[in-house]
Amino acid sequence: MKLKYLYLLISAFIASGITAQNTASQQVTKFTIAAPQLNSVKTIWVYLPTNYKNSENSYPVIYMHDAQNLFDAETSFVGEWEVDEYMDTLTDNESIIIGIEHGNAKRTDELTPYSHKKHGGGKGDAYLSFIENTLKRHIDKTYRTKSDAEHTTIFGSSLGGLLSFYAVIKYPETFGKAGVFSPAFWINPEIYDFVKASEIPETSKFYFLAGTDEGETMIPKLEEMIKLLQSKGVNESQFESHHIKGGQHNEKLWATHFEQAYLWLY
Repeated sequence: MKLKYLYLLISAFIASGITAQNTASQQVTKFTIAAPQLNSVKTIWVYLPTNYKNSENSYPVIYMHDAQNLFDAETSFVGEWEVDEYMDTLTDNESIIIGIEHGNAKRTDELTPYSHKKHGGGKGDAYLSFIENTLKRHIDKTYRTKSDAEHTTIFGSSLGGLLSFYAVIKYPETFGKAGVFSPAFWINPEIYDFVKASEIPETSKFYFLAGTDEGETMIPKLEEMIKLLQSKGVNESQFESHHIKGGQHNEKLWATHFEQAYLWLY
């Protein structure tokens, strides 16, 4: 079953040869930025609210992983999340969305906090340091943001769900909320001991979602984590958890439920 998971984790994020139409909103732009913590250069996608240019408002920011799959069918593997299409419908409760392109073959390295004896990884802290100390500083200087932790969310699926959850536990002064879709807790079981040893602020919030057809361990591992959080004093107002009957480990599941996650988090 773990091999099946790993296949899904890797195959869902390798560029395909199928030609698709560009579907990104006109609100989406890109730039590149050096990531010294990762010895690489990252491509960043930016979604700005439709009213951004005509207002003086400052906005919450959501940092999302795997940018190739968020906004554009042309760059996605098996469909996009349609984040921009949904955000374009909003006239209030708007946010800036920052999508960080995954590192292709380095994706597992970047999105896992611990190394797996077979699958490698373990550079999640370096990746989060890039977000916190390089990317976020640039974003806060360049755009009108609400830069405090209360208005800073980190959001992802699969390995991105794992790391988003970890980020709010490890760096609560930076990330106040996490969107945690189909978290790959199985690849880093150390996460449970980490949570046991951590203090979780009353201000931290988590939105969990997983499908019932994502493998036999997905729901049990998620339920184990929720029970652990509750034992640490995390109350019901701090988290939401949904099991989607028939939901599979793919963009269709995550796109369908992004709206409800966004509305709960904000």
